[in-house]
Amino acid sequence: MRIRQQSIEKARIELIPMIDTMAFLLVFFMIASLAMTQQAGMPVNLPRADAGAPQTWGDRQLVITLDQVGKIYLDKQPVPLASLGEALRGRLANRPDLVVVVNADARVRHGDVVAAMDAAKAAGAAHMAIATRPGGGRSKLLPNGDSGP
Repeated sequence: MRIRQQSIEKARIELIPMIDTMAFLLVFFMIASLAMTQQAGMPVNLPRADAGAPQTWGDRQLVITLDQVGKIYLDKQPVPLASLGEALRGRLANRPDLVVVVNADARVRHGDVVAAMDAAKAAGAAHMAIATRPGGGRSKLLPNGDSGP
């Protein structure tokens, strides 16, 4: 009696499920990376500007945020104005190439913005920028001193 040998099937790599999985991972990481590139500052009502182009510095930026009630934040951490320079100096000592972005609400007093920028400059900031919203025409000062919408 002759015993029949079982035929052994070779292992195969199925390409279509692998391609589907890779496409899903690609889309997932694209959406995840877009979600992580949100603006680093606190949400404020930025003033509008006609000139200028949108710029991003990625991880090369420090964001100083001045909100409508006068609070100051450094990368979303509340900081009093008196210690803003010291906090900036500590971060700029490690990375002097950082760009300091001033993210101020449209209704913040000009003097507060200048004080924050002066603290950044005294801390050694070589590059500074002011965050604005694009377009919308020039804002005019109203008789009561507030800026227009």
